[in-house]
This record gives sequence, C-alpha cells and structure tokens, in this order.
Amino acid sequence: MDAVRVALLREVLAGTEWLGATRHFAGTLRGSVVSHGGGLLLVGTPEYEPWHLAAHLVDEAAWSGTPELVPTLVRHDARPTDPAHLAVGLGRLEAARRGETLLVVAPGEPPAALLERASDARRAGATLLSLGPEAGELPALAHEVLPVPDGSELDLDTVQHLVSAAAGENALPARRGRRRFRDRLSRLADLLTAPPPTRW
Repeated sequence: MDAVRVALLREVLAGTEWLGATRHFAGTLRGSVVSHGGGLLLVGTPEYEPWHLAAHLVDEAAWSGTPELVPTLVRHDARPTDPAHLAVGLGRLEAARRGETLLVVAPGEPPAALLERASDARRAGATLLSLGPEAGELPALAHEVLPVPDGSELDLDTVQHLVSAAAGENALPARRGRRRFRDRLSRLADLLTAPPPTRW
C-alpha cells in the first residue's frame, strides 16, 4: 500500500478510533526504539510472519531519516542458507536485553514457545509491544497493545500499514526556532541522495 492509498484510507477512517489508536501505538514504537538508539525485533507466528510490515518499516526509516525503525525480522523457520535479513531465528529473542523493543504481530494467540520467549525478553528488560490479539497471554504481557479483534472493520494487514506510516511520519522531532535556508537545503539533499530502501 503506497502513501496515496494510506492517505485515502485515513480519510475513510476519519472519525473512527483507528486513526488515534494506530498513531498512539506508532508513537510508542517510535519512542521506544529512538530513545534507545534502535534494536527493534519483529516476530510473528509460524503461520503468520510480518515480513510485509518489516519491509514498510525499512521504507519509513529511510524516508523519515530514522534508522532506528529498521527492524530485525525474527523467523520461526529461518535457515543459515537464507539471505542475511531473513536468516534470524528465534534464538535472537533469547538474547533480547534492556534497550531493545520486541514487537509481536499475531492474528491470534501465539504458540506457547513464543510467549515464553517474549516473557523472557520482557524480564530481561526489553520493551514488549503486541499487535493483534485483544485478549490472552500476549496482551497481558505487553507494555503496549494495539488489538485487532476478529470481525473488526480493519484486518491485521491494513492496521500494519497504518502503524508503519504513522511511525515514519512522526519520526522527525519538531525543531525549535526557524531553520535556515541552508539547513532545509541540506536536509533535502540528504533525502534525495539517500540510497534506495532495501526490498524484502
């Protein structure tokens, strides 16, 4: 989903709770990773890997100048022969520590093994965010939850688009005072000469 479609979707959702909820969740995500200098781990379930969200966060990180938003996609069936960005397995969650953020995306209650690793990561000091189930063990463990219950107006994929877009657009802090023309020109040059985002 491109920026134009996200903008149209936001128009359709004006007046609903979704816009505020997704922006709040994105703000929590952004605040967590930016304040700690990065360290975003993104994991789904064996049946549902959020690779699409990972790709959008990479894009938003590049467009917003916020490299901290680039996630490490943790996969259930990662193999050493996979490309580097797809070869990170669940063992990475065991190494999660204070200052890192773990975002679990699941259409329902995750398996017990993932819940145990998420709980261990939280105990080790990682910030735990949950996108998906409204009730159950995962939302009870998480520091912040954005529920996407079955039968809601939006599906999990659409909510992920709204979250990633909001995370990127809110990434640049407001500067105090007037910016000089040279500063604005330098920022534009940086954006135009940045390498293209990695494709998943």
